[in-house]
Amino acid sequence: MLWRASVSLLVAVCLATGTAATDTTAAAPTLTVTHKARSLRPGELVVLTIVSNVALSTLEVQAFGRTERVQALAPTANKPHAWIALIGIDLDVRPGTHVVSVSAVSAAGSTVKEHRLAVTPKVFATRRLTVDPDFVNPPESEAARIAEETAAIAAAWAGNAGPDPVPDVSFVAPVPHKANSAFGKRSVFNGEVRSAHTGADFLSPAGTNVKAPAAGKVVLVGDFYFPGGTVVVDHGLGVVSLFAHLSKTLVNVGDEVAQGQVLGLVGGTGRVTGAHLHWAVRVNGARVDPLSLVALLRKIPLTQARRVPRP
Repeated sequence: MLWRASVSLLVAVCLATGTAATDTTAAAPTLTVTHKARSLRPGELVVLTIVSNVALSTLEVQAFGRTERVQALAPTANKPHAWIALIGIDLDVRPGTHVVSVSAVSAAGSTVKEHRLAVTPKVFATRRLTVDPDFVNPPESEAARIAEETAAIAAAWAGNAGPDPVPDVSFVAPVPHKANSAFGKRSVFNGEVRSAHTGADFLSPAGTNVKAPAAGKVVLVGDFYFPGGTVVVDHGLGVVSLFAHLSKTLVNVGDEVAQGQVLGLVGGTGRVTGAHLHWAVRVNGARVDPLSLVALLRKIPLTQARRVPRP
């Protein structure tokens, strides 16, 4: 589903008085678009800020073939009309210049502004692991289960159930230990090439509390074939977190969790070589390094204007 951000709309109505309507093209909104990122490479988060000189009725951001979700920032004296969009550069994005298109409508007119992101190459290392052979080539008896679980996780990644509006954007690490396995590494299990590693692994001891990195709504809980004990939280604005290999889950589907609330315990379930936490994040479907959210998103206050879905 495509999304637009919405604020109060002022509509200028020309009455049929026989006088020609005034040309308002010159009064169309003026936009300033900036971005912040650790780097512009595959797997990174981009925080896009849009500032308008006037109030807007609608604002739409297109990037990497997606319509991104947008929400207004809390107004300040210097920036009374500002908006934020979180854009993920997926692992499969090719290097080069990519255009972000920002379309805005005000009471006086409309405008489109282009902002360019120069994505540079990134070389990912390869990790070689030895696991139970059934986790490399599962038995046929598990095929239906794996297909059902894959579909459930894919639906959770859609990010349609989180807070709307989002009160603020703030992310912290879910455990106190450092990540020990880099995001994006190419995985080889028992000598067979598999998909890239799309999360951050933390070598936390078994039984460590796994805490919500940000507020959100629990959209999936289960004991799955590959990720083992799993909790998925939708944080809103298209940001979804998955926590895997848990020994115990402590929340239920539908729970609204606060930042720092315990979701479960670190374990060694599913396809693992030992106890650890696997934290994966998608931003509007793009696979990004969770640590980029921790680095960039520190208590960004947002307004309570609700986003309205576009037909």
